[in-house]
Amino acid sequence: MGNAVAVSAFVGGAALGLSASWLLVSRLERVGERFGLSEALLGLVAALAADSPEISTAVTALLHHQGAVGSGVIIGSDVFQLAALLGLGALVAGHLRLHRKVVILGGSVALWVALVCLATVLGLLPPTVAVGLVVLVLGPYCLLLGARVGYLARLHLPRRWANWLASAVDEESLELTQAIRPQRGRRRDVVVAAAALCVVIGASIAMELGASALGRQYEVASIVVGGLVLAAATSLPNAVAAVYLASKGRGAAAFSTALNSNTLNVLAGFLIPSALLGLTRPSNPATLIAAWYVGLTVLTLALAYATRGLRTWSGWMIIGAYVGFVIALLAIS
Repeated sequence: MGNAVAVSAFVGGAALGLSASWLLVSRLERVGERFGLSEALLGLVAALAADSPEISTAVTALLHHQGAVGSGVIIGSDVFQLAALLGLGALVAGHLRLHRKVVILGGSVALWVALVCLATVLGLLPPTVAVGLVVLVLGPYCLLLGARVGYLARLHLPRRWANWLASAVDEESLELTQAIRPQRGRRRDVVVAAAALCVVIGASIAMELGASALGRQYEVASIVVGGLVLAAATSLPNAVAAVYLASKGRGAAAFSTALNSNTLNVLAGFLIPSALLGLTRPSNPATLIAAWYVGLTVLTLALAYATRGLRTWSGWMIIGAYVGFVIALLAIS
């Protein structure tokens, strides 16, 4: 593949994929509304749809035996999204206000998935076991987010626990109602969503092939191509959406978008494909990305809990940590 073709494939694939992902998100939200999903579950659907470029690109790389690119795209995009969605979001909003219960509920799941991801990259957990550990936590979390009135009472939890969980879900759903409640979907929305998904997959394949060809041409390490270039390019839909929510004062919605997107990224784009296609051997750059993902998740959650949100200085700290990540990755690659 010549340079001109590779550049065209990367730039064209990125533009087409990002545009189609927006269409996919909006139509899937409408379909979810038609089926009566709760606001929080609609947020998960939106996050999964917006993650389609990252997931498609990573799977394409794995199928082409570019394991470093595939894992770099997914885990690197998670690091990028914490900086772009929450760090930049805090700068735009000035103060991204968050309820502590929302931070604990969503943050616990996000941190668990990040730790499982790191253990898998280090070779401490087989991918199949890692998938099970993530589903073990993510499954009840999704059920909780979709719970209707009276569901928690049927679980026979201690009253204090049930009240706390109901309050945490309510606080998140109140913001998501205003942030993402779409119109009721129709049959044609299903068709449009399916077509948009096909476009996203095709564009992601072109983008991965173009970026990998350029990386080989200019002798750029595969982990850098995946962990920095493709990770940032495929994360732009989520970044734009979260910054928009932050600018409108919808802190919990932006927070949920970032954490849920990262969680679904790891499960659908890294762990499941690794379980099916095999996992590459541990490497120092891959370990660095996964470790930084865990560390930046801990930092973000600690700042959000301590100050009941993310302030401007918190945003600068998160972005500064991402800059440190870029420098460290380039240094060891």
